[in-house]
Amino acid sequence: MSVHDGIEGFAAAIAPQRALLGLDLGDKTIGVAASDRLLSVATPLETIRRRKFTLDAERILEIATAREIGGLILGLPRNMDGTEGPRCQSTRAFAHNISRLTELPIGFWDERLSTVAAERALLEADTSRKRRSEVIDHVAASYILQGALDRLRNLRSSS
Repeated sequence: MSVHDGIEGFAAAIAPQRALLGLDLGDKTIGVAASDRLLSVATPLETIRRRKFTLDAERILEIATAREIGGLILGLPRNMDGTEGPRCQSTRAFAHNISRLTELPIGFWDERLSTVAAERALLEADTSRKRRSEVIDHVAASYILQGALDRLRNLRSSS
């Protein structure tokens, strides 16, 4: 099973020179972002409208294959006090289920405030309300992925 709770285990499992996908799992949508191969910058890609797990997973793995992705980072929606509630459990269940369909390593990143940060950035960019609602999920996914990329970079430079 290639689901890693800690970023260190995930870092050890990812193939070199492969980009990562970041996922922001919502009830109705999944925000998707991708990194470059140097793992330095996250870019918002698309928002998947959730239907059934098999269809959602199929689209994620389609993107992963097309972009030669080396691993998946899922935003873990902890409560503000750091505890895990029902949304964390459903994210962990999603990770477990998708790990049965792929060999890609899967890691988690604490996503507290990622949607708030994404919303703030979109407001500062003077994005219309309609456009914000269309892009918020994949912009939030890029915040999640960027946080993980920054941590991975710190791990590499300290070793």
